[in-house]
Amino acid sequence: MHFEEQPLQVPEETARIARAAFPQGNPYLTMRDELGVIYQNRTFAWLFSHAGRRAEAPGNLALVLVMQYAEGLTDRQAAEAVRSRIDWKYALGLEMSDPGFHQSVLGRFRQRLLAGGAAQALLEAMLTHFQQAGLLSGRSQQRTDATHVVSAARELNRLELVLETLRTTLEAVAQAAPTWLQAQVTADWFDRYGERMPSYKLPRKRSARRTLAETIGQDGHHLLQAVYGEGAPAGLRQLPPVAVMRQVWVQQYMVEEGQARWRDKGNLPPGSRMIHTPYDPQARYSQKRDVDWVGYKVHLTECCAPSAPRLVTDVQTTPANQGDSTVVGTIHTALARRGLLPATQLVDAAYLSGANLANPAGVTLLGPVADDKSWQSRAAEGFALADFAIDWDSQTVTCPAQRLSRTWRPTTDRCGRPITYVRFARADCQSCSHRARCTNGQARTLELLPQPHFDARRAARQRQTTPEFWRAYRLRSGAEGTISQAVRSFHLRRSRYVGLAKTHLHNLLVAAAMNLTRAVAWLQGRPIAPTPISHFMRLKPMLT
Repeated sequence: MHFEEQPLQVPEETARIARAAFPQGNPYLTMRDELGVIYQNRTFAWLFSHAGRRAEAPGNLALVLVMQYAEGLTDRQAAEAVRSRIDWKYALGLEMSDPGFHQSVLGRFRQRLLAGGAAQALLEAMLTHFQQAGLLSGRSQQRTDATHVVSAARELNRLELVLETLRTTLEAVAQAAPTWLQAQVTADWFDRYGERMPSYKLPRKRSARRTLAETIGQDGHHLLQAVYGEGAPAGLRQLPPVAVMRQVWVQQYMVEEGQARWRDKGNLPPGSRMIHTPYDPQARYSQKRDVDWVGYKVHLTECCAPSAPRLVTDVQTTPANQGDSTVVGTIHTALARRGLLPATQLVDAAYLSGANLANPAGVTLLGPVADDKSWQSRAAEGFALADFAIDWDSQTVTCPAQRLSRTWRPTTDRCGRPITYVRFARADCQSCSHRARCTNGQARTLELLPQPHFDARRAARQRQTTPEFWRAYRLRSGAEGTISQAVRSFHLRRSRYVGLAKTHLHNLLVAAAMNLTRAVAWLQGRPIAPTPISHFMRLKPMLT
């Protein structure tokens, strides 16, 4: 491979000047002295061609990306730091006279990582190095939490969405087949779609906005028919903007008698499934408590043993609408591959599905299982699921009035998960003296998880009634501090890039930058800052 050499030792002159400039020490000097070379060239060598001019050392480029995120620098600022800063030259093992590289090298290296599916190596290579250095070990206790990541693309209202979708599609088709497109449009198209229309120029009246929306819809319908019709140039159907537009038109319009009709709000797909911007079609809408956003969700897992630095061991990025419980298996698979599968994982209730509690990976999920949400459970004297006796072998359920169920039907819920539908006889329920406490319908029905999942969920509910559980679970609160640091110091909640893959790269770099700063702080003996307490709250022990 044609690379700049990656020095194993810091050049003598660079070391002398750095020691003179930082007599009290420096985080990057400590990093290089204690940890050596974190990223090896061979980890990323396969991303480069054997031919061509010699490239910058990919191991150093990976470290520059991480240090860039650690300090919140742009590509231009990071490239300038490589040229001008003594501590960066020391960390990278460069001569003081090294001229560095152009800022575009960093962007191209990120593109290579994404194209080669090697973004994960930024975190995995670092974790492997930390394991070898004795800073990280498997089977330690870990904790996981998630937060939202807002898409880099601006959120659009419905009218802006269809307008921008058609405009970007026309731009893509104009590049691919200009002569063909010219024959498909009329002069008024150039007035409507020639330039981006700011929101303040859009009609204010509802009737005028609907008229414009249906005009755009009909224009788009005409374009799609032409693209998918006979005589269209080869390759137009494969253009990504065309595929996005086709989905948007299905979501926003109905075609009636050859005319595209604007969908009313009550006839739209769920917001979590809709495309909200043509510039980031993978971004999805979601809501959690009082926060709603369009973008993605990131799950951070970190070790939390008191005798080691709190390093992030896994990062998972999902669309915003994907449930937390669906990523637990993926997290465990990734941790097992790295030799970092924990014995206990502290999580919140969103991760604790029955399938995850009956964990085949051998990890104990510790967290508060959500209570039964049925009205019978909330009622003071209602009969909840826990009041029914289940005989799994005979596939029957006995109610509190000692009546046997009549129907036991395995099926799946709307998400495709296995459940068993149980129903009692209508005659038994209507004649029962406890009916008001049991059901508002004609007969009581139950939905049961598979037995291993049901038993695991019931055992978890029993466990969380003990003081020992809550003492052990107190450690999970530290995950909030990790999310706070990632957001405040490393800007986790706003992606720098567009698309799921690039947003995941952003999240991986944030995690690697956090690990770097935390490992160096541990090596320098800097303690973890305690949770701040206001002066007023400090008075509380004095009154008790």
